[in-house]
Amino acid sequence: QVQLVESGGGLVQAGASLRLSCAVSGRPFSAYAMGWFRQAPGKEREFVATINWSGDNTYYADSVKGRFTISRDNAKNTVFLQMNSLKVEDTAVYYCAADRTAYGSGVRLRADFGSWGQGTQVTVSS
Repeated sequence: QVQLVESGGGLVQAGASLRLSCAVSGRPFSAYAMGWFRQAPGKEREFVATINWSGDNTYYADSVKGRFTISRDNAKNTVFLQMNSLKVEDTAVYYCAADRTAYGSGVRLRADFGSWGQGTQVTVSS
């Protein structure tokens, strides 16, 4: 059974940076696309960024493009989300997710992700 454990959240001021990490265990990490999603209070969970299994394709929500960077270290079974120039509206619980399908092709949608972490809180103050 795949397990995902996020870390790196916290309370920061607007304009600051944070780096989230997600350690994955339980199956071959390098074969699966990974994603970051977030959920703010009273809102639905939304897509933030995804990275394909090989790490050479990334996709971002328009709201974070140019500020956030998703990356992966297949040797350490870890996916990262570097968040720069944080805004108050980035405040949310951030979830790491793993694709259901090995070597999935094309843009991976939320429905493609079948395993989720417990989430890490990111709070950005003004």
